[in-house]
Amino acid sequence: MFSRRSPPRPAGLKLQAMDAEDLSCLSALLQDSLVRVGDLAFLPEKRRFVFVGSRFDWPAEANGKRERCRSGVHFEGVRRVQHRRVARDNPDAILELLAVTFEPSEEPPGGVVSLIFAGGAAISLEVECVEARLSDLGPRWRVAACPSHELDENGEARS
Repeated sequence: MFSRRSPPRPAGLKLQAMDAEDLSCLSALLQDSLVRVGDLAFLPEKRRFVFVGSRFDWPAEANGKRERCRSGVHFEGVRRVQHRRVARDNPDAILELLAVTFEPSEEPPGGVVSLIFAGGAAISLEVECVEARLSDLGPRWRVAACPSHELDENGEARS
């Protein structure tokens, strides 16, 4: 008897960030992720902030493939969350993630992780320390275009 098996799928990313340098690597991998507002959540009882987005696979693009995949991200030890220009009353609104940054506090290892989105939206997470995880969750799909950003005269992305 013959069995039909699908070809093995490459394992998705499973990464963690434990300091600012690690977080900058996650930021590069998450750049241009599309995140639905309804897929952002703060779980105060667990001191965790989570989101699911459609991550553009920049390393695959370097090999001529234009793909996205669903990815989950969570931050641990979150004390407080602040939103700026995020339409929380519109769960179907889409945010485009530009960067994830960390600003240390005067008393390390705590600080503020910022999720910076196109159009001036941002989410600030006051954290005990940097502790984040990124996991690809499912299949990949091809996309027609590679994300790009127009730059202003200072070399900064325009909204």
